[in-house]
Amino acid sequence: MVVRLRWRVASIACAALLLVVSLGLGAPGAAAQSATQTPTTAQMEVFKNLPPDQQRMIMQQLQRSVPGKGTQQKKTDAASLMPATQKELTAAEQQEALARLQEPRLGAGDTVIIEVAVRAPGEDDLAQSMAEEKRKKDLEKAQAQAKATDPTKPVDLATPATTREKRKALEEERRLARSPEQIEALEQIRDRIRGGNPYRLDRSGMLHLPGVAGVQLAGLTEEQARLRLANDPALRDLLLRVTLLPLERQGSEALKPFGYDLFTTFASDYAPITDVPVPSEYVVGPGDTIEVQLLGNADGEYTLTVGRDGTVQFPNLGPIAVAGLRFAEARQAIEERVTRELIGTRVVVSIGELRSITVFITGEAESPGSYTVSSLSTITNALFASGGIRETGSLRNVQLKRRGRLITTLDLYDLLLRGDSSNDLRLISGDVIFIPPVGKTAGIAGEVRRPAIYELRGESKALDLVNLAGGLLPDADPSTATLERIDESRVRVVLNVDLTTPTGRTLPLRSGDLMRLAAVRPQFANAVTLSGNIYRPGVVAWRQGLRVADVLPRPEDLKPNSDLRYVLIRRESLDHQVTTLSADLEQAWQQPASDANVSLMPRDEVIVFNLEGGRELQMKPVLDDLRQQAVMGAPAKTVGVGGQVRAPGQYPLEVGMTVSDLVRAGAGLDEAAYIGGAELTRYAVVDGARRQIATLEVDLAAALAGDVAADLVLQPFDYLVVKELPQWSEQETIEVGGEVRFPGTYPIRRGETLSSVLRRAGGLTDLAFAEGAIFTRKSLQEREAAQMAVLADRLQSDLASLALQATQNVMPGNAQQPATQALIVGQSLLDNLRELEPVGRLVIDLDRVIAAAPGSYDDVVLKGGDRLLVPGQMQEVTVLGEVQSATSHLWNPEFSRNDYVRLSGGTTQNADDGRIYVVRANGSVVSGYSSAWFKGRDNMIRPGDTVVVPLDAQRMRPLPMWTAITTIIYNLAISVAAINSF
Repeated sequence: MVVRLRWRVASIACAALLLVVSLGLGAPGAAAQSATQTPTTAQMEVFKNLPPDQQRMIMQQLQRSVPGKGTQQKKTDAASLMPATQKELTAAEQQEALARLQEPRLGAGDTVIIEVAVRAPGEDDLAQSMAEEKRKKDLEKAQAQAKATDPTKPVDLATPATTREKRKALEEERRLARSPEQIEALEQIRDRIRGGNPYRLDRSGMLHLPGVAGVQLAGLTEEQARLRLANDPALRDLLLRVTLLPLERQGSEALKPFGYDLFTTFASDYAPITDVPVPSEYVVGPGDTIEVQLLGNADGEYTLTVGRDGTVQFPNLGPIAVAGLRFAEARQAIEERVTRELIGTRVVVSIGELRSITVFITGEAESPGSYTVSSLSTITNALFASGGIRETGSLRNVQLKRRGRLITTLDLYDLLLRGDSSNDLRLISGDVIFIPPVGKTAGIAGEVRRPAIYELRGESKALDLVNLAGGLLPDADPSTATLERIDESRVRVVLNVDLTTPTGRTLPLRSGDLMRLAAVRPQFANAVTLSGNIYRPGVVAWRQGLRVADVLPRPEDLKPNSDLRYVLIRRESLDHQVTTLSADLEQAWQQPASDANVSLMPRDEVIVFNLEGGRELQMKPVLDDLRQQAVMGAPAKTVGVGGQVRAPGQYPLEVGMTVSDLVRAGAGLDEAAYIGGAELTRYAVVDGARRQIATLEVDLAAALAGDVAADLVLQPFDYLVVKELPQWSEQETIEVGGEVRFPGTYPIRRGETLSSVLRRAGGLTDLAFAEGAIFTRKSLQEREAAQMAVLADRLQSDLASLALQATQNVMPGNAQQPATQALIVGQSLLDNLRELEPVGRLVIDLDRVIAAAPGSYDDVVLKGGDRLLVPGQMQEVTVLGEVQSATSHLWNPEFSRNDYVRLSGGTTQNADDGRIYVVRANGSVVSGYSSAWFKGRDNMIRPGDTVVVPLDAQRMRPLPMWTAITTIIYNLAISVAAINSF
């Protein structure tokens, strides 16, 4: 047998990595040289992490390349075989080797996606992409160098005019290079290739595209496959990309030949046979060693080697012939000789080191050739040493030949399926193991224990194939098996095989047959399914007389908030037609013998709904079944209910279903429902030519009370609308806070005013500052948010245009500086605008509201969610904007607007002195364009006012709208600060 040490395995792994790094396996001499290097730990980890098929491929190739393969190698000190110098792979080389080994490659049967586009005339996708990438890198490098040399000098980001002109001319030349007919033809080819996705490589690894001869892609990576297609003459005008889909094969496509994975452990991992007892029938031959121990008058221990003449030289006794004898016979011959010639001495005989033998493995072996193995080796030991049998070789007809005569035939199925190794004979030197091609095969898929492709030898019936596969699974349906085969006329046909009959079980098999066994239907033949809002969903056994109260006997079986009045029953007949009916569980429990306790049938499904959650998900499958059954003249049996019911939506139409039943399906009326009348919309097809809509008034109160005349019978597509009570709405409230006597949240009635709520709140306190009252409204807040979003989008668009102009209009010197400043300021304004939270403030004069007559225009009609905050007395005046120090100052009746500005250090150089304005405490704005604007009494500074010095946006002409934006930002900031003060 082959003796290989662990360091040898490591060396071969290292050789694999070195060869992959060099982009292929080298010459045998180079492989041998690489094989003597000792791998690093990292390299070993790389090899161990590879998939088994890649490991096996590398080892097999290296075994073919390494000299001395298949010969005996004696144990030697590993250090003596180490090279004087050792070069380890760098980390980068290891990563590259690992990436290349693990990069997926296309193979026969793989599924790929082909992305395709029409190539521009003269365009080379690879060269163009590389050139474009180089141009971008060169441009970035030039920009970085220019910025490092002079950071203040603007960098020209624009493409030179000459380059743009050349590119435009080239594009025009390319556009005119093809005629419209050629372009249309290429687009048709492109669409056909796209429409054929996904594609599957055939058994030989060929890709077949529409209108293109097969292209061999097996063994290539995705990038290599793209290059191969790009160089195909029929595809030269197209750009293609190949993407491998990692699909796992299922069913018959996933079938593999049975038994060949026995040899997935290759020869380098095969352990020598050295620690097993030598059987008594072992035939002693030249090269064996016999251990002899003498006891008695002549003590001694001897190791005797059987010579080529078949004898052992026994000290003091001479030669003893043992070759050709079984070990038991050789031991007896030695014992008799010692007893006869050495009187008073006993002898103990055992086998020492065994000889090696040479055998030949030919035929369909993974690595055929000559092998040196242990004399104890059997046929299977030698097969393992050679790497196993190829999938083209037979597992059932492995032949052992000795001196030209067939000694035995080994059927590995006996070993694999029955554990029978009686024909696994021991080898002698010169034996030949011949593996012929695989014989007849048949596959079996589906509900069997071992789906696979089996080699047939003596199995000629359908039942034999099932037995080879380990028998049927418990859920297999043997009566519906099918057999796919190629008949005498070379046409694929399918045969029905009933394995429950003698005819089906004895159906003759042919090579290439494929049997499929399906599972039994998942539907229960005698069961009722429970689902929905219950604790124990599942199936229960059906029996004659079973009713809905029997499967749901107690309220404890249902989850909380279950709808007891509408339990849907989906019924499916033997011809798969779906009908529905419903049950009222409360009545079924109260009157179990009545029709309210609905009788159930096999395959019924009982669905319990939740009163709180929506019913769409549970109802959709049932409605879909009913819609799929609809045909001309028999519309889908569905109805709908909307308006003031607890569960509006679409529901199945039951036989004899009425308006009251539909209300019950909708979980009953809502608290705001108007029972005085409802509206039923009915659709009808007139003479098969048009659809007519009619509206019927329904006395809902009478229908729910049981009036048969008012409780109309429904038709398909009827829709019931339950109206809302007049002037019904959810309770609305207003929040009143700050300096009022009884702050809090007050419910309001429709049309109530602010003055009315203030009276209910006890009016204002003595410290209230009515002029600074803040009144906010949700609808105004939503409107402000929408307007701010539009304004932010406009500002962002203007900034983009400004940036483009600044890039194209490059001027020498510092001519670009104003545009750069404008961009910086504009971006800052945009950030501030997006961060602002809308307030929704409504400017009111609280004193006039309190004094207003009820219903006058000075009073405010309230809405739900309104909020009134009344601050305490204020003594400060705040200055914001373009001033040296934005702060607040104590109010002084003698101070003017400009006085407060001077107290804040005066304006900055960016201030617009002519547009200074004042925001009153109530949110109103007073503006002026001269220093004398405040001389009137109405324009004097008051406590709580805010003086705003805006930015001079006229200096930045590209965006004149910035004045409005800064005003919005300042005013919102003032309002937010006022609200946050509470």
